Amino acid sequence: MTRLARTIDGRPMLGDDDGFVPLSSADPSLTTIRDALPLAATGDLPTPDEASASRVPERHLSFAAPLERPGKLWGIGLNYADHASDLNEDSPTEPASFMKPATAATGPEGSIRLPPRDITNRVTAEAELALVIGQTCSNVDEADVDDVIAGYVPVIDMTAEDILERNPRFLTRSKSFDSFLVFGPSLVTTDQVGSLDELSVRTVVNEEVAAENRIRNMMATPRELVAFHSNVMTLEPGDVISTGTPGAKHIVPGDSVRAEVERVGTVSSDVVG
Repeated sequence: MTRLARTIDGRPMLGDDDGFVPLSSADPSLTTIRDALPLAATGDLPTPDEASASRVPERHLSFAAPLERPGKLWGIGLNYADHASDLNEDSPTEPASFMKPATAATGPEGSIRLPPRDITNRVTAEAELALVIGQTCSNVDEADVDDVIAGYVPVIDMTAEDILERNPRFLTRSKSFDSFLVFGPSLVTTDQVGSLDELSVRTVVNEEVAAENRIRNMMATPRELVAFHSNVMTLEPGDVISTGTPGAKHIVPGDSVRAEVERVGTVSSDVVG
């Protein structure tokens, strides 16, 4: 699988199942991961075979989040009917979207840092498939969405549920604490994943599956989400749409959380107080 990643010391990398090379060794004009996103969207990204450098095995590298600073961060609430029923909520008739600040994002080497208990005493974690936009676009037809997505990445999203339950207008606050969005170690290009419908998304806490569902059971599909939000505002390379979770799990310090997205990847994070 062709992947884009960034090492813990900030080096942009291009990889596949056999290892990673510096991105610029495959194309000297590509000096950041953001530079490569338009090529990933159009299917013109070079491969590690075209690089002047030799591959480094993945086990010898430590990764940060693929994007040094992501663009707009969209989240989607209650996008699986089963999750809505778990929360005794009515399923929305259109995407229940919200935005998070870039400061909420951290990488696979980062911990989930719970706020002080006098601010929130019940935080939940949830696995999601995230889409990374690769082309500046607006008013995109659903049939053309594949041309603007650079790739996919697994994420762990957090919610301070007790804050949200006090008032639904507190959604932004409940989602925006530092470290409340953990990115997986690499972005996988869309051509390497194929159809998403049969792929599963799992929330795993302390090695137990807390929730699992297939992407085909989303109420708004990934393509529909991109088309919908492109009619709200211009989407740009580096914008991210997290597509919703099959279910969340209450977490406490000492827990270990993992998001698993079939054929896309996994990301794990420890919970600290």
